[in-house]
Parts: sequence; C-alpha cells; structure tokens
Amino acid sequence: MRIRMAGTGELPLLQDIERAAGECFRGIGMPEIADDDPPRSTSSHRYRRSGLAWVAVDRTDRPVAYLIAEPVDGNLHVEQVSVHPDQARRGVGRALLEHAAARAAADGRPALTLTTFADVPWNAPYYRRCGFQQLDPGTLTPGLRAIRRLEAAHGLDRWPRVCLRRPVRPAR
Repeated sequence: MRIRMAGTGELPLLQDIERAAGECFRGIGMPEIADDDPPRSTSSHRYRRSGLAWVAVDRTDRPVAYLIAEPVDGNLHVEQVSVHPDQARRGVGRALLEHAAARAAADGRPALTLTTFADVPWNAPYYRRCGFQQLDPGTLTPGLRAIRRLEAAHGLDRWPRVCLRRPVRPAR
C-alpha cells in the first residue's frame, strides 16, 4: 500500500470514501453518523495545504483511504481516518496511522491524539490495538477540550466519546 500526499483534484474522492465508510454506522444503530455529510472540500484543502492530508492508494494510484491531521497543543491530532469498506481489514488504516506517527516524530511532536466513539468496534477498541491510550477527561489539553466542545455542539455526544493519545518514537 503506497501512501502519498492528497492531491487537490482528489478531495471529492475523499468525501466519497468517507461516505462509504460511514455506511457501517447505519448497521450499528447510528444512522445519523452515516447520514452526516463529510466536511466541505474547503476544510480538506486546508489540511492538504498544510501537508497533513495523506491518501493510501491502490495499484492505479486511486485513493482508497485517507488521513487528515493538524497540530493541537504540540501533538499531531488525527482529525479523520477513513478507509473505503472494500479495503477494510487489510492494514490500510494502521499504515496511515504509522505514516502520521512518522511525520509527528519528524516534526518533533511527542504524540498522536484523536477523539472517537468509545464503543464502536472500529473506533476506540481499534485505536487501542494500534497503541493509543485513553486520556482522563481531567487531563485534556485546551485544544482537545475545544475539539470535544465542537463535537458536542455537532451532536456527537449522543454516543460516548473518548480522547486517545499515542506516544511516538523520536525521529533519528
């Protein structure tokens, strides 16, 4: 699986990947998540311009998954990871997380952070298998608290959410 920067013309494709990946939520009683539109391409452009939007591509160089991130309180915060269901369970998401961890280390950032659903099998339980640990709500940084407030305002707190952190190895 090759990982590269997302191209400008690929941003609509990333929205399609997110929509397809979101359909899994319908089957577990979270249709509101499946029906939620992906962010506008303008926000995706921001991640791409900052060099923090990566795609995993197939043999034809077509994106099948993506990860976008941003610096938050000194760490690299994973804003979104989406893998097309046709590519699920092949290590694509993990490869994107490893890529982000390498970038964080190269930039001198001590950790990856993310927020996710606590009880969805391919969310918090999956990230724990990838080395993330749950943060106590009382220890959240100002940036993570702000992200959680935005998520709550968007209605995501209807289901339990958690903040996770994974230390990264310093670059050599």
